[in-house]
Amino acid sequence: MVTMIAVVFCAVFAITALLTLAAGGGPSREMQNRLTAIEGEPAPTALTATATNIRREDVARTKWLDRWLTRLNLAARTRLLLHQADVKTPPEKLLAIALIGWASFAGGLYLRTRHLLPSLVIAAGTLPVPLFYVLRRRACRLAKFEQQLPETLDMMVSALQAGHSLITAIGALGQDCPEPIGSEFRMLFDEQNFGLDLRSAMTNFTARVPLQDVRIFVAAALIQKESGGNLAEVLSKVALTTRDRFRLKKQISVHTAQGRITGRVLAFLPVALGFGMYLVNPAGMSVLWTRPAGLKLLYTAGVMVLIGFIVIRRIVRIRV
Repeated sequence: MVTMIAVVFCAVFAITALLTLAAGGGPSREMQNRLTAIEGEPAPTALTATATNIRREDVARTKWLDRWLTRLNLAARTRLLLHQADVKTPPEKLLAIALIGWASFAGGLYLRTRHLLPSLVIAAGTLPVPLFYVLRRRACRLAKFEQQLPETLDMMVSALQAGHSLITAIGALGQDCPEPIGSEFRMLFDEQNFGLDLRSAMTNFTARVPLQDVRIFVAAALIQKESGGNLAEVLSKVALTTRDRFRLKKQISVHTAQGRITGRVLAFLPVALGFGMYLVNPAGMSVLWTRPAGLKLLYTAGVMVLIGFIVIRRIVRIRV
């Protein structure tokens, strides 16, 4: 009884502290007032809204977390990952959500099973859920970008054939194209328009959108800028190649769908089944980690499931 009260008290204290940290980790009141005043100032051009967004992204919301990520050389990678996934939630709130979910799930398991260590270990599986969510959104956004790229390149070819320059065509694409490709081209145009040279702006563009087709487009644009040539014809061929590669990737995805689903089922079915059996009969399932033979069986099964999942993924993953 005393142990249960201590666990519940620690969980409530951790949740309260994390909520307080997440709520108070934003910029100071003076900074918020300054940003509000900047937003209210009359804008000489239509690009002021984008510039305000850039200034907002540079504001460190939580100093201790930003300092810790910088020390581990993860701050820039974290910001780039969140930008690629189009997630506006700051990293400290994602961390708080993960810890709160872990503490809540562990507390619920402990109240059900009365075993503290297994509850903490099983609940630790919820910690990477926010990261999986960000990675999933990043993959969907990049896939949508890749799908929109051939049509966007065709629009750029039409603009170049009409007599517009490359920078003007990029600016028009940023205004007319849908998300997510419109925002990326708009940011590319803003960086070049605000004084950054074209090569550096294009390099940043490839860092934000790590796709092979984007690298081909950037290489073609930079080579044409240095050596000259018919950029419209080159981009037309790039659009054709991008469209063919996208069609081939979709065909491969259809043919390997069964293998991918089989790998996921074989990997997660034993975990889900074991978790359900543990909730129904904790005494029977606890033999796996309370006896030496059970531990050997558990470790062997985990290693075999992991190996099978990796082998299936390598079989169905075909690079185009």
